[in-house]
Amino acid sequence: MKKRIITIISIIMMISMLTLSGCTKKENENKPENTKKTENVTETEKGNKTENVNEPENTDKPDDADNTDNVKEAGKEKIGIIGAMDVEVSSLKDAANITKKTEIAAMEFCEGTLGKKDVVIVKCGMGKVNAGICSNTLINDFGCTKIINTGVAGSLDNQIDIGDFVISTDAVQHDFDVEAIGFKKGEIPYTGLFAFPADETMRAAAVKAVKEASSDSHVFEGRVCSGDQFISTKEQKERIISNFGGMCCEMEGAAIAQVCYLNKTPFVVIRAISDKPDETEVVEYKEFEAEAAANSAKIVTYMIENM
Repeated sequence: MKKRIITIISIIMMISMLTLSGCTKKENENKPENTKKTENVTETEKGNKTENVNEPENTDKPDDADNTDNVKEAGKEKIGIIGAMDVEVSSLKDAANITKKTEIAAMEFCEGTLGKKDVVIVKCGMGKVNAGICSNTLINDFGCTKIINTGVAGSLDNQIDIGDFVISTDAVQHDFDVEAIGFKKGEIPYTGLFAFPADETMRAAAVKAVKEASSDSHVFEGRVCSGDQFISTKEQKERIISNFGGMCCEMEGAAIAQVCYLNKTPFVVIRAISDKPDETEVVEYKEFEAEAAANSAKIVTYMIENM
């Protein structure tokens, strides 16, 4: 009797173990795998706002979904054109085929083509801060590979007549001064530099463009002196000349030059001359700027089409 009871208990235990094993196996089959999924993250730029977007796999993204196409492509040339005032860029916008406009930092960046070249045309506003923000945005947000700065300047060399053009060899900030702590006037601390050189190939293209597209004007190559001041008196000009030399003075070129230097991006500054340094000739600025802007637009257009 005792032996029979032991046998029955053994059978019951075996059945219990088999049942428990089956339940455990079924539970494991129904349990989802503990697998970590990594989602692709892209950045979508809208104006000056950047949003993170989770992008599903194997989904084609529309061409206009973001501005990631503005990143520099190998071998793809895109030219940024900067003017400080509306009149300095309006003729260029009219000549270009503008396909897209984006506002960043209160500046309207107009993308399109001029001739067969991709361009971004923008009015930066007056002064070095505006010019620096604008040029850095063109390079790092829009993928521009070259920068042209066009506009009007005052003459520092009496051989240059009103309506002539100066093409930058380099650019300096005439109002940058930390001599009190051991640097040269105009020197950018800890760089060893106070003048930022323009690209030689772009310089040559600009000189040729003036000769071909504005044959009534003379063209000079020399230093551009920039500062956050509207230089209008003989005394102001003599001070700049004594410190830096230079052929013309304006308010944006050297900031653009420094940003391009830091980003290893070729640049050139093209300036139409509005006065004489000795004040022997004076023209009404409002009358001059419209004519100068039209000539500058012809020169920049010719330059881009033939680079």
